[in-house]
Amino acid sequence: MDLHLTLDRSAGRLAAQLADGLRDLVRRGTLGPGHRLPSTRDLAADLKVSRGVVVTAYEQLTAEGFLVSRQGDGTRVARAAASPSPPETAGTAHRRALSLAAGTDAGPVDPPGIAYDLRPGKPDLTAFPRERWTATLREVLRDLPYAELNYPDPAGTPRLRTELAGYLARVRAAVTEPDTVVITAGVAHALSTVPRILREEGHRLLAVEDPLAHQQLPMIRATGVRAIGVPVDEEGIDVAALARTGARALLVTPAHQFPTGVVLSPRRRTALVEWARAADAVIIEDDYDGEFRYDRDPVGCLQGLAPERVVLAGSVSKVLSPALRLGWAVAPPWLAARLRAARAVYDLGSPALDQHVLARMIATGAYDRYLRGMRRRYRDRRDAFAAALARRLPQVRVHGVSAGLHAYVELPAGTDEAGVVTRAAALGVAVHGVAPMRLRHPGPPAIVVGYARLPEHRLTEAVDLLAQAVSPERPNRLCRRPERG
Repeated sequence: MDLHLTLDRSAGRLAAQLADGLRDLVRRGTLGPGHRLPSTRDLAADLKVSRGVVVTAYEQLTAEGFLVSRQGDGTRVARAAASPSPPETAGTAHRRALSLAAGTDAGPVDPPGIAYDLRPGKPDLTAFPRERWTATLREVLRDLPYAELNYPDPAGTPRLRTELAGYLARVRAAVTEPDTVVITAGVAHALSTVPRILREEGHRLLAVEDPLAHQQLPMIRATGVRAIGVPVDEEGIDVAALARTGARALLVTPAHQFPTGVVLSPRRRTALVEWARAADAVIIEDDYDGEFRYDRDPVGCLQGLAPERVVLAGSVSKVLSPALRLGWAVAPPWLAARLRAARAVYDLGSPALDQHVLARMIATGAYDRYLRGMRRRYRDRRDAFAAALARRLPQVRVHGVSAGLHAYVELPAGTDEAGVVTRAAALGVAVHGVAPMRLRHPGPPAIVVGYARLPEHRLTEAVDLLAQAVSPERPNRLCRRPERG
């Protein structure tokens, strides 16, 4: 790394000047935590000073905690070194405004002062299998024919589509074959592409669950279709109310409804399939976290009941990382062909190397092993979170914790939901309120809490603070176990 440093040789005390300059770069964030500094020999040559000047400056900053030095790793800025957030640009300001307006994430901007991020929808990013992924990438690059480095099939590499077809049949009870699988840039890509195709087919309404993940609404509206909310109860989406909307397309989360955590009941599943066939409708099934379950038997995907009517959308965002932007849509043959054509026109498909890596991880069992390990980790965190809620907030009702990565926490009647969210943020805890997720149908005050990202002791600390936000004037009380559903 080259550094822009200026020394006043006439003033003397060159080591102190150098230490001051480096310290200022760290404090301003120009040198961030983990950045590697030049070697003492290289920096001395660049500045045209003796090596001893640089050694003395590095030693001073190491003693102050700004730098760390390890044998074989050189000198780096310490992870704990204080640096302010970079100045807010017009782009980040716009995203922050969108975030505040929508009540959700609108980009990489995090709320200031948050020590416990309990916002839903995020896995434990520190668990990403870096070594396994890197080793598999090396294997792929070693074995991959040069022809595979060309533009990929817009529908995805045949190897990944074949592996996914087998995996989804085995794990999610899907009815599929490689030709009906289209690789997407995550579930969001499918949710923004399939409605466009349906609109070209004459659809003007897309029924959605009410409440739903509010970041999906801008995607849906951008496709040109109108979203119409259908209420959700303890059995899932109300199919009778759905039929009254006149819609012939539906977006649904049957395995673990977001945000309520409800599982679509067998009775409603049957009714939903019957509705789709009678109305000549298409169902988009958002299977965003169907692989994570703890206290219940596996629930197969809806697509397995009506593959001619259902588009199954999934991704690795909750299992591995959303940064990969790797997902899939299993669609009826006519719609799979339209999706493939859309990818050919708009973006020529997803990155092929990552597809090959994922395909090999599935084929070798590495993906399954990782998933099992994460399921155990998240179950432990779920247990710690549920126990802390039962102990500190016995007055709330907790739903949806038998699966997934979040809990729906129903607050006592009359609670100021927005006030809870605001007070929690002031205490350093980020959660989402449910009110912004409702379209037309009111419901009880509630918050949605993600427990995947924090270890057990941190979750307990977060719940202690959350209890203050919910009942700032109420003392601790004995508790009961939360409901699990």
